[in-house]
Amino acid sequence: MKTSLHLNLLALCFLTATAAAQETGAPVSDALRSAAKSAGTNLVAAAEVMPAGKYSFKPTPAQMSFGDVIAHLSGGNDFLCSRIAGVEASKKPEITGKAPKAQLVTALKESFQSCDAQLAKVDDSKLSEKIPFFGGREISRAEFMFEAAQDWADHYSQLANYLRLNKLLPPTAKQKE
Repeated sequence: MKTSLHLNLLALCFLTATAAAQETGAPVSDALRSAAKSAGTNLVAAAEVMPAGKYSFKPTPAQMSFGDVIAHLSGGNDFLCSRIAGVEASKKPEITGKAPKAQLVTALKESFQSCDAQLAKVDDSKLSEKIPFFGGREISRAEFMFEAAQDWADHYSQLANYLRLNKLLPPTAKQKE
């Protein structure tokens, strides 16, 4: 009796989870879209917090400057999101970290808007499909999605440290009002 009840509860949980997954139809893609939205919000906010005069800041000579990270993200987003979506990357003029802050922030915002548009078309039907990655290797679309989310988190952490080294509070460390 007890085992039967446990099996029934387990079956109910499984059916509920399956129904929820079928409702959205794309739980992995939905998770990536959510990660991209969050990353875009945090990264743009970090770019806005850093004063223009500090965009050349880098903790050591071997590291990228704050502006270089923003430029890297702007170009990288076009590459990452277009590959995930299976479309051609948009042709935009290359921007460098030496560009003015306003231009870099605008480019970063536009890159996340482009990601939003490209990722809106992605579903979970081709997660196992192999797509070109760095170093001439191929990885699954699902792994590419995880790489994108990881890249955004890595760069936000980097920018948060740059901000703290300049006695500025990163956006996610600020109390919500």
